[in-house]
Amino acid sequence: MTEQERIKELRDLLHQHNYKYYVLNTPEISDMEFDMAMHELQDLEARHPEMYDAYSPSQRVGSDLNNEFVQVTHKYPMLSLSNTYSEEDVSDFYDSVKKLLGGEEFEICCEMKYDGLSISLTYEHGKLVRAVTRGDGVQGDDVTENVKTIRCIPLVLPGKGYPDKFEIRGEILMPWSVFEKLNEEREKAEEPLFANPRNAASGTLKSKNSATVAQRHLDAFLYYLLGEELPADGHYENLMEAEKWGFKISQGMRKVKTKQEIYDFINYWDTERKNLPVATDGIVLKVNSLRQQKALGFTAKSPRWAIAYKFKAERELTRLLDVTYQVGRTGAVTPVANMQPVQLAGTVVKRATLNNEDFIRSFDLHIGDYVYVEKGGEIIPKIVGVEKSKRPADAKPVEFIKTCPVCGTPLIRYEGEAAHYCPNDAGCAPQIKGRIEHFISRKAMNIDSIGPETIDDFYNRGLIHNAADLYELKAEDINGDGRREKTATNILTGIENSKQVPYERVIFALGIRFVGVTSAKLLASKFKNIDMLASASADELMSVDGIGEVIAKSVIDYFANEDNKEFVNRLRSYGLQMERSAEEEAAKTNILEGMSIVISGVFEHHSRDEYKAMIEQNGGKNVGSISGKTSFILAGANMGPSKLEKAQKLGIEIKTEDEFLSMIKKG
Repeated sequence: MTEQERIKELRDLLHQHNYKYYVLNTPEISDMEFDMAMHELQDLEARHPEMYDAYSPSQRVGSDLNNEFVQVTHKYPMLSLSNTYSEEDVSDFYDSVKKLLGGEEFEICCEMKYDGLSISLTYEHGKLVRAVTRGDGVQGDDVTENVKTIRCIPLVLPGKGYPDKFEIRGEILMPWSVFEKLNEEREKAEEPLFANPRNAASGTLKSKNSATVAQRHLDAFLYYLLGEELPADGHYENLMEAEKWGFKISQGMRKVKTKQEIYDFINYWDTERKNLPVATDGIVLKVNSLRQQKALGFTAKSPRWAIAYKFKAERELTRLLDVTYQVGRTGAVTPVANMQPVQLAGTVVKRATLNNEDFIRSFDLHIGDYVYVEKGGEIIPKIVGVEKSKRPADAKPVEFIKTCPVCGTPLIRYEGEAAHYCPNDAGCAPQIKGRIEHFISRKAMNIDSIGPETIDDFYNRGLIHNAADLYELKAEDINGDGRREKTATNILTGIENSKQVPYERVIFALGIRFVGVTSAKLLASKFKNIDMLASASADELMSVDGIGEVIAKSVIDYFANEDNKEFVNRLRSYGLQMERSAEEEAAKTNILEGMSIVISGVFEHHSRDEYKAMIEQNGGKNVGSISGKTSFILAGANMGPSKLEKAQKLGIEIKTEDEFLSMIKKG
């Protein structure tokens, strides 16, 4: 057998074992045998680059190359479902379907509602050609290269009888076991924890490095088939066929005809879902017949033939052991409840935020109390009550600390705020490191070659004491042991590139309290350079639409601090952008001054973000929702029906993409 023939043989073999292991859960060979076969394939492919195949099992390991996501319009819009939390609403849905179908018999397909990231997979000639996220329902991100690393999603279909072209939709998930391990690793590295598996799965799938996606071991369940040549009229029947083609289909599906059968399904899974390896948050009910689905149609936001029943939040009783305190970058001190571990919604919960002193007092919390813990919609643990009948006789009330748990500085509480703050912003380590993390973040200076663990390392080694020190780093500082030459190069390149970041993002990066991305843009537009901003009075600051008294005072306080002035001057000396560029100033007009503009739909000539920038550049204001104050709507293709209806009702003008561009050009 030639090496080329062996490559083909190994590819077929590994495709089969991938399917048996990740979809059927019936592995036939050991992990070691699988890995050995994969290594052999990779070695052979390296020797024969002419045999490259994007669908080879070896491609599932991902790439270190960055992937910039492009927007793809969905052939069939991905609408959201109407949610309900009561059996009465389920009954109303059932009765509505019955009425709209004129008494015609129908079946309901009951299935699990997985809590992950919606995905649309397109197959042509038995091969995966595109994977797109839900996005806004009209268009989403092309994440094909990342999805290829998910082992249970077939690159090449192992079955037979599938249409030449079809789309299958489902949910990308992170299993509980992977989620817990990932958060343990992040906790050790002192990185921010993911709130829940959905956020972790979403963040992973949107990674620009597909090798990272491969390492996270994502899972997927598929639950809806679309196309021109589907095998059957029944939704359930189509998915059973798709399972034969090699897809991992939503588990626990059942066809029913009566309300009681629906209730039985809901009640069974309300308990049994706790034993599933992935997160679920409800049940989806769909009219099974595609013909009947078509007859029932859609509302502006959701199909009339489907509804999602959401489970109520889980609640458990556990004991409060003690309260510890964390310090954020702004100096805000957050109390954290440390509890006896308890199983809740698939994970072991040991901690929950207590928000602030008022929150603690509202529950009259005592050390040793038995507390009720829930996971809400975001699956973040929170204390929702105290079982005072179980309170120990010697239990002592929780007393909020008076000094910073890190540096010992007496805490202060500003008038009108619930949080306590450590005012030692220049000497409190969590604040210093937190401000540096903010400075390098994507929406600020975007130095993505540095992470929290690197900042921690540099700080502990005395290399940096604030963000300005980053610009003093040398290769030998980073490459101390001689094994980090490439890392040092990447970090220094990222720092150097940050000197081109626009002025408005530099303002945001400074970390002025209450100044977010939007307010930084507003300030940069009004005050052309940092000196004008630093010397602005409260009245001048508040004359900017969107800047109120709180932000104005915060800006003034920031620039009144000598340490902050020195920090800004150092950044200026290193070459950071401290004024609006000549190009920005030349391009700025007041054509749209005083106008509030809503953007809706899919655009051909420019992206949404580009149009938002144009609106701001020409003096207009971007707003998210339509009201009587809306000047006009910039509408692309597939404008949302509800927005269109509201605009017509309020008599608001709708401008096409070409009309808008012509308006700007004339101005």
